[in-house]
Amino acid sequence: MDIWMTLRKAIELYPHKIAVVDGERSFTYMQIQLRATALARFFQARGLQPEDRISIVEVNSAPFLETYYAAAGMGAILSPVNYRLSAREMVFILADAGSRWLVAGARFASVVQAVLKQKTALKGVIWIDGIPSSVSADLPFYSYEDIVNEPGEDFKPEPVAEHQVAHLYYTSGTTGRPKGVMLTHKNVCLHALGTIAELKLTDADIWGHVAPMFHLADAWATFAVTWMGGRHVMIDQFEAKTVMATIQREAITLSNLIPTMLNLMIKHPSIGEFDFSSLRVILSGGAPIAPEVVKRIRQALGCDYIQTYGMTETSPYLTFSILKHHLQDLPAEEQLRYKSKTGRPFIGIDLKVVDENAVPVAPDEKQVGEIWVRGDTVTPGYWNLPEQTSKAFTDGWLRTGDLAVIDREGYVNIVDRKKDMIVTGGENVYSTEVENVLYMHPKVLEAAVFGVPDEKWGEAIAAAVVLKQKESATEKEIIDFCKQHQASYKAPKSIQFIAELPKTGSGKIFKKALRDPYWKKR
Repeated sequence: MDIWMTLRKAIELYPHKIAVVDGERSFTYMQIQLRATALARFFQARGLQPEDRISIVEVNSAPFLETYYAAAGMGAILSPVNYRLSAREMVFILADAGSRWLVAGARFASVVQAVLKQKTALKGVIWIDGIPSSVSADLPFYSYEDIVNEPGEDFKPEPVAEHQVAHLYYTSGTTGRPKGVMLTHKNVCLHALGTIAELKLTDADIWGHVAPMFHLADAWATFAVTWMGGRHVMIDQFEAKTVMATIQREAITLSNLIPTMLNLMIKHPSIGEFDFSSLRVILSGGAPIAPEVVKRIRQALGCDYIQTYGMTETSPYLTFSILKHHLQDLPAEEQLRYKSKTGRPFIGIDLKVVDENAVPVAPDEKQVGEIWVRGDTVTPGYWNLPEQTSKAFTDGWLRTGDLAVIDREGYVNIVDRKKDMIVTGGENVYSTEVENVLYMHPKVLEAAVFGVPDEKWGEAIAAAVVLKQKESATEKEIIDFCKQHQASYKAPKSIQFIAELPKTGSGKIFKKALRDPYWKKR
């Protein structure tokens, strides 16, 4: 079982069907295969071997999908990079992964130029949408379209073992060091098969790629929808009105959006102008969601809603709030309560909620425990981090760090998140990585970062800062400094200057005392 097989299945059954709609362009499955194989041949001709790494910095597009398959066909490891990261953060990821080639959208020329000034293992850059005239480097540059339109011999995909690593996704680490999550061909394919079963995907489905394809919130659909011969519709970046218009124009049947996106859509003044009758289901994950919001989503879009929960380490889905058959007979308000929960376990996943002694908690929706999971969609570990990998597992169970309750029906509901993690606009931000940047500021003595309620983003990043003696600084100065050294979305939205940070008896910073007043007001 390997990823290339999912495209081969689509070619066998639907060679001339439109596979991808990307703006004004569209491609059949046969055309997608020809373009992906041309890209794979290009890499092979330049000495790229199975398990070598390729990175990509790009918005949702046909080239992104084709690069996923080109890497899979030649047995290489694709490492999608968050295009919102700073050059410094990208350099770390490229160097840690040991990426040999970079596929980049021309719109990211400025950040890529800054990356290329630093030391990496890159041998060349392939530019989507043309080679930017503003970028120069000692590395060779190539045009993506020139490559994928180059005729060549029939492509023979590399034989790939199912345990071979296919993807390397970098997530923020609690230590501030990003960790490369390894996903194997087996992880990806079994997850795709599971979503096909759970969501009842067919060749009639049209998936809207709205959430970014560098993130597993959307990337999983690349393989599941292809396997079933469905259609992919690319939306390069989120803008509420554009998404709504695309749903109507392309008759999209399902998609996954983070709560922030859904909130912006259902509150948009133009929402009543669009026809959403093609939608059969909308999925959402990345942050908890209130039942009242779920009700508004279903009313505004006129389709079913499924709350999801997952992790990069699990390909990603762990739960769906799909109602069991007998629960569909419940009154509407009771059904809504289940729909708004974190959900019951995803097919193929073993899940349990355990106390501090690893004993399952009572299914009473009161006793809180940590979610542990295992299954064939769970990562084998972190790239070049054996100690971190070992710490993440206990007796084969991945400890998620998420605290939840569970009911008698087996539906879990998360009540707290991983320690000090902030979910803002669907992006996970660990407080430590922001604090590390704050501590780089010459005027900062101490800093603590935490999440506060935010109507638009779910949570906003706030910081409490203690300045060194005789130093002064403005909120804008500190925030601008953070934006210079990491992705803008990770920078605090507010700074509270205080004389001393609250501490526990052991001398540790007591973030709960900083965070709780904001949430109590909520």
